[in-house]
Amino acid sequence: MSSKVEKLENNMAKLTVEVPVEDFEKAVEKAYQKSKKQINIPGFRKGKAPRQLIEKMYGKTVFFEDAANEVMPEAYAKAVEECGEEIVSSPKINVVQLEAGKPFIFEAEVALKPEVTLGKYKGISVEKEAVEVSAEEIDAQIQKERENSAREISVERPVQNGDIAMIDFEGFVDGVAFDGGKGENHPLTIGSGQFIPGFEEQLIGAKIGEDVEVNVTFPENYQEASLAGKAAVFKCKVNEIKEKELPELDDEFAAEVSEFDTFAEYRADVEKKLQEQKENASKTAFEDAVVKAVIADAKMDIPEAMVETQQRQMLDDYDQRLRMQGLSLEQYLKFTGQNPQQLMDQAKEQAMFRIQSRLVLEAVVKAENITASDDDVQAELKRMAEQYNMEIEKVKEILGEGELKNLSTDLAVQKAVDFLVENAKATKPKKTAAKKAAKSEEEAPAEAVEEKPKKTTTRKTTAKKKDAEEAAEATEEKSKKRTTKKKTEE
Repeated sequence: MSSKVEKLENNMAKLTVEVPVEDFEKAVEKAYQKSKKQINIPGFRKGKAPRQLIEKMYGKTVFFEDAANEVMPEAYAKAVEECGEEIVSSPKINVVQLEAGKPFIFEAEVALKPEVTLGKYKGISVEKEAVEVSAEEIDAQIQKERENSAREISVERPVQNGDIAMIDFEGFVDGVAFDGGKGENHPLTIGSGQFIPGFEEQLIGAKIGEDVEVNVTFPENYQEASLAGKAAVFKCKVNEIKEKELPELDDEFAAEVSEFDTFAEYRADVEKKLQEQKENASKTAFEDAVVKAVIADAKMDIPEAMVETQQRQMLDDYDQRLRMQGLSLEQYLKFTGQNPQQLMDQAKEQAMFRIQSRLVLEAVVKAENITASDDDVQAELKRMAEQYNMEIEKVKEILGEGELKNLSTDLAVQKAVDFLVENAKATKPKKTAAKKAAKSEEEAPAEAVEEKPKKTTTRKTTAKKKDAEEAAEATEEKSKKRTTKKKTEE
């Protein structure tokens, strides 16, 4: 096998790979052996027809496509290894030559890792909000737990917003029922937005046993193209109506949902956890702001193919998280009326930030000669082993040699984040016009107040830890759902 590299503009490159005739012939023979069991030729038992006869009947190139798919992964991997470039995107393949008796030639267009020129990265001034937990936030968190602990009771009255309606439904477009538009005794929380817009509101006021026609229009971007933008009629029947009965906020409730005996202790614990969450969020937001400031003063030319690869990776990760919750990406798209391209578009900004962050932090690692020691790696492996209740050697085995090397790099990158934060200056946020006005009203007559609005920015925080850590943090933040004891009503 031979290959050559041609540098293109914007950190792109083209690898031209040539597979010798004899190697491609071996792949053709392998493709024949795999496919012959499915081929029927008159006069021969199934799977026993000679290759020459099959090629005579269907053409000399009948197995070429399978053979090409067989040799390309290995040939591409060798070409990447030989070229000496750091490739950061999936390849776009173009077959150049696929003919009998000639070498198989294909091209792979790829993105190369961009070089970064750092600007100022030490002594950066970044605003940092003071962390406070309000009584309203504590009440809201307790209310969530209260609703989680509510019990459902059947009621004999018309449907109201917030009720759980057990319904039969069937959808029709132009008088014809469509696939996936039918359900029986489906629990639908009114106001949850589970169904397409306009559906749930039309059930409000319906009585048990009553037939209701719901008229809706599918969104223009609905996942099922045949229904997108179409008007539909759903014939529904309400079988049962349930409402949530919330528990009283007392010591008994506190004992049910926490390890505390009194509501006062439980409330204090909720405040403490909210404070910790806010401090962690503030820390992450400050880190992001520092990294963004470093990115803004750095120079790098990021190829679009690199961004697209990151977007697809994020979509795959999201699919895996959905499956862990018992939901596929296809189902999610159907429920939300979106398509994969829309999710890709939504992920683009975040994908770009991830790429820029990694490149800049790796540049800081190099500039400051930051390394992760063997002790650092061992400590991280120990933490992972404890988290997943495994032996350290088992964790190493699962990660493999390549991932262990990446782990060392990841730890060095995290140290770079710590370095930037330690060398940054945290400043108090500038007062907004509204706050200035409020203060002025306290100190001066109303007619003397002059507002000078200033732009404020919204920061989107990004988790920089591994998916396993994100899952663990999410688990800690969720309060445990427990059902309350049923009270006897006189």
